Amino acid sequence: MAPEVGSDLAISVYNTLTRRKEPFVPVHPGRVGMYVCGPTVYKPSHVGHMVGPVIFDTVKRFLAWVGFEVKFVVNITDIDDKLIIEATKQNCTVPEIAERVTTDYLACLKALGVHSIDLFPKATDHIPEIRAMIESLIGKGHAYPSCGDVYFDVSSDADYGKLCNRDPEQMEAGIRVEVSERKKNPGDFALWKGAKPGEPSWPSPWGAGRPGWHIECSAMSFKWLGAPIDIHGGGLDLQFPHHENELAQSECHLGHPFTKYWMHNGLMKTGDKKMSKSEGNEVVVSALLKRFQSEAIRYLLLSSHYRSPIEFSEARLLEIGRTLEGFQRFFELFKRVTKASFHELKTMGHRDPDRFNPSSLEDGFSRDMVSLAAGLVECLADDFNTGGAIGSLHEMLTRLNRFVAESRVEETADSGNITQLIEGATLFRECALLLGLFEESVQKDPGEKTELVDALMTLLIELRAQSRQAKNFAMADHIRKGLTSLDIVLEDRPGGTIWRQS
Repeated sequence: MAPEVGSDLAISVYNTLTRRKEPFVPVHPGRVGMYVCGPTVYKPSHVGHMVGPVIFDTVKRFLAWVGFEVKFVVNITDIDDKLIIEATKQNCTVPEIAERVTTDYLACLKALGVHSIDLFPKATDHIPEIRAMIESLIGKGHAYPSCGDVYFDVSSDADYGKLCNRDPEQMEAGIRVEVSERKKNPGDFALWKGAKPGEPSWPSPWGAGRPGWHIECSAMSFKWLGAPIDIHGGGLDLQFPHHENELAQSECHLGHPFTKYWMHNGLMKTGDKKMSKSEGNEVVVSALLKRFQSEAIRYLLLSSHYRSPIEFSEARLLEIGRTLEGFQRFFELFKRVTKASFHELKTMGHRDPDRFNPSSLEDGFSRDMVSLAAGLVECLADDFNTGGAIGSLHEMLTRLNRFVAESRVEETADSGNITQLIEGATLFRECALLLGLFEESVQKDPGEKTELVDALMTLLIELRAQSRQAKNFAMADHIRKGLTSLDIVLEDRPGGTIWRQS
């Protein structure tokens, strides 16, 4: 019998439901179903909306690299009170605003390198499945119609509250719990909402209306992933009431567990407040991308453990931009030495256990690189610790630069050392791709380093070299200082002078 995928690699995950770290063993060997709650599409995406997708994109990258077949679903809530209110403000229809905001959301995901999501199901495309689930819950005594609405009866579920353990601090996120005389219990939540005049609606046995917030995700996850699913993810602010209510209605409908591992990412914060539209402190992604590299934003979202809060500031993004320049300088150095592009290096795309075993290697550089890569994999295997993995990437970069300096490969062009450098850089690229970093060559501006600019810079560098040969050091310094004032740095290297923007 063939060994289970990744059986030689111990992967663990913190399960919010059990409040402990557990070995990761999928429901079906070799296959993983992952559902992450997506946005309510009534306003353009802010940076907080990107946290979950970037984190769980990285989770899928790693699990797929290990060898699992992963199906990753993120829903779109395209009918909700907030959409109705916003459409009225903008004097447009709910479908119009939903389509416009969804397009913005998908564009932001693409910019941040999130391309592993398999499906984006919309709530309005799943009305039949939602109605059928509500009818099931009514039939089993867990829900009741009331004046055109349908409510889930929380008193019918003895396990209600087990995800949050009824901890007030975990339930404080404001919560969509509506007060209504139509409810049997204050905590009962709407599965179906009767439509008011002029609102979007669909027919049902209880009258025209629309689904409640929580029922959408249960119905969509059942359709596309079955049940139980392996991973259900989302922000910590969704733990209550959204995920608590999802869990309750799903397990009452199914009669068995809904999700094996519940994962909750920390929230994006500005100062001491969560970034959100309701707080009025959101930073719109499309606007931010005009001023900062998308790679810097992704790096920020992965730079701490996913369960920790993320502090957003433009100062931090500027700092990360300077950090990424260190990587860019290595990519430029690599191209000068090898005449090849780092971003075109061919990686294996899957895990080879023997390749990540440093004990079998004698050479110091290769052994060090494999050891650092193995450490990065261990970070990701330990509850997807992306912050630790990024730390390992920095160590790999330091070792690559040290190899170049000690071997003097840029000066000697020794073929053996070039081969080692390519092997080390390829391993580094494979590790970076697990985090979705350095997939493509990044330029600060679309027109940066055009052929004309390159030609002009070559001319200036030649003029400076001629000035130095003629001992006209004043002119040489004038050229350098003039370029420095334009944020252009010259680096004199054994193979010649290069330039870059600082």
